[in-house]
Amino acid sequence: MASTLDTNTTSASPPISHEMHCMEIIGGNQSLRQSLSAPGLDVWIDSRPCTGSAGGDIYYFSTCGSGRVTRLAVADVSGHGPDMDHIAKWLRRLMRKHINLLDQTRFARAVNREFTSYSASACFATGLLATYFAPTEHLIVCNAGHPRPIWYSRRLGRWQPLEPSTPDPGPSIRNAKGTYRLHRVSNLPLGIIEPTDYHQFAVKLEHDDIVVIYTDALIEARSPQNEMPGEDGLLAILRELGPLPTDELGPRLIERLDAWRDHAPPDDDQTIIILHHNTTTPPPMTLGRALHALSKMVGLRHV
Repeated sequence: MASTLDTNTTSASPPISHEMHCMEIIGGNQSLRQSLSAPGLDVWIDSRPCTGSAGGDIYYFSTCGSGRVTRLAVADVSGHGPDMDHIAKWLRRLMRKHINLLDQTRFARAVNREFTSYSASACFATGLLATYFAPTEHLIVCNAGHPRPIWYSRRLGRWQPLEPSTPDPGPSIRNAKGTYRLHRVSNLPLGIIEPTDYHQFAVKLEHDDIVVIYTDALIEARSPQNEMPGEDGLLAILRELGPLPTDELGPRLIERLDAWRDHAPPDDDQTIIILHHNTTTPPPMTLGRALHALSKMVGLRHV
């Protein structure tokens, strides 16, 4: 079974708060509430399978060897049991394979192939990839049929769905200077990733921006009157709560959803991930950090 702290692939409960290190992968498909920190981001996660300790909501975070690239992958797969554990392990292997790549298009194509194979066996899946590039402070998003994230833009002062057409007041990644692994950042592929219908786009995050990523249990929560909040209802709740710190916003959002269901348990796996942009920069690449990252890349240390 995929673990909640996959740096050691054990089922032990991870610490409540964890600072991510270079070449590290954290996640799985088990019940978890945890805070993480990575260069530029504070992260709050709450994942609750509706039955048992593991379900079909799968989530992973990774950081590259230099700390400049932090990646999130979320998949919502219908079903439970051994198949979900297989997908969780498969997704983790993909995270490891692409951990040092800023361009996530090959990752997205591999996700598409896997999701297509599971759809053929009547196992529906959606997914979302989000990559944060610390030097330019851009969040690069690829949505594979997943509910749209919701973004609080500090500059605009409002919550809004995050999609390719969302107004972005910041400078485009097309104008970014510099390179990553000898590739110009400004040449990052955007738009439709062929042969999929996934759309990849990038937004510039400002200090204290917030991005809420979630699975459909939030917008499909049923009230005693059999009503669902939908995306509009979730937006209304977030606008009422305001841009709170992640460790306050997450629990209060869950409280509001519990109240909507009249405190009945969720009837689907439920995952909420909140990203807070803190604008911290990656630590300098010392000889010790470089050797540590290299040892993970060549397999001397577990990733």
